[in-house]
Amino acid sequence: MERFIQEIKRRTLVVRIFPDEASCMRLIRAVAAEQHEEWLEGSRYVNLEPLREQASTMKTNYLRAA
Repeated sequence: MERFIQEIKRRTLVVRIFPDEASCMRLIRAVAAEQHEEWLEGSRYVNLEPLREQASTMKTNYLRAA
């Protein structure tokens, strides 16, 4: 959370003056959306590859039995 706030501060300092409150909120939402995408892509605590392999094996075995 602290890193997120620092990033917002950094980006608002670059802009310096906002024409209105809505433009500031748009910048904050853009930073939040970017942060969310990075979190989804970058921080996977569980490797899902073994689960995918097991699911495909189970599907193959099911199709053979049918």
